[in-house]
Amino acid sequence: MTDDDLQPATLAVHSGRIDVLGAVVAPVFHSAIYEDPPGGDYHDVRYIRLNNTPNARSVAQAVTALEGAEAGLVLGSGMAALSTALFSVVRAGDHVLASRGLYGGTHSLLTVDLPRLGIDVSFVDPCAVDGWSEAVTERTTAVLVESISNPLIRVGDHPGITAFSKARGLVTIVDNTLASPLNFRPLDHGYDLVVHSATKYLNGHSDLVAGVVVGDHARVLAAKKVADHLGGSLDPDACARLRRGLATIELRVTRQNETALEVARVLAQRPEIRVVHHPGLPTHADHDRARRLLGGAGGLFSVEVDGGGEAALGMLSRLRLFRKAPSFGGVESLATRPMDTSHRGVPEDVRRAEGIGPDLVRLSVGVEACEDLVRDLEQALEG
Repeated sequence: MTDDDLQPATLAVHSGRIDVLGAVVAPVFHSAIYEDPPGGDYHDVRYIRLNNTPNARSVAQAVTALEGAEAGLVLGSGMAALSTALFSVVRAGDHVLASRGLYGGTHSLLTVDLPRLGIDVSFVDPCAVDGWSEAVTERTTAVLVESISNPLIRVGDHPGITAFSKARGLVTIVDNTLASPLNFRPLDHGYDLVVHSATKYLNGHSDLVAGVVVGDHARVLAAKKVADHLGGSLDPDACARLRRGLATIELRVTRQNETALEVARVLAQRPEIRVVHHPGLPTHADHDRARRLLGGAGGLFSVEVDGGGEAALGMLSRLRLFRKAPSFGGVESLATRPMDTSHRGVPEDVRRAEGIGPDLVRLSVGVEACEDLVRDLEQALEG
């Protein structure tokens, strides 16, 4: 059997397996250096900074299989993965199209760091590709979007984005963190490079920070050469934990898809909640698109609390099962105000224009019993 014959749940367990002395559980290779024959390319030297340890390769191969890619690269964080992918395709003087509503760290990279390197960025609506032509210049080389946006959970017009980009020879990069390969495989829809913050659904246990880049052999090799110089490698222990977390991704994400949608349905009926941003609900602007493109909407969604910022903070303070912390994708449920955490570095006028105000609460649903999470949210709202 080849990977093409296997279902995601099986790939998550078996892809990238390390067979040593018959051990069912792969060992952790703590060596920073390895014996190498003379000659060959510098980037092929067996060295921990060059992202090619056995444990790093195991993780990369597993995510590559789940995404249906040719090659993969594991790195030290999601931002390391995203910046590495981006720097592998743009240079000084280039122009990038980026979707509005990006994660705060990505927005800062695009608006603070790229301009200092002579790279310009224009922000466009990922749900309205018809208007993109006005933003394209003769210097435009790349497009950067998210499969599902954070925190308003918008689902872009991905077929339209890739068709638009291919017609103009633009390289497309998509952050697939929120969807995970279980809910969306961007390469199947024409994207060139896929990045993940593996901290979230790929690992699923909130105990490490990592990133992944996947795509075809040539593009991943170009990204590896950038990463080898920047040094954003992941240590073998973290690689081993990430590979262990990946083994249960199908179980976790399936449960989180189901529970988050049910919780969103309940909250949509509560008088204390003005708006629920979940594409699984018919009221969401991208509901029809999500039904066509996604296998599920994941465990992350947001709500606007009636009564403004004070009411939102009150709700957060009364939660018992939902821990008040940023990040998402773990087995435990979390709640946060994006303006205080994930989008804290985004200028206030940009946040407000994108709908990220003091009344917006983001919920990351874990794998707990749905009825318990609902009771916790109801008591927090009634309080």
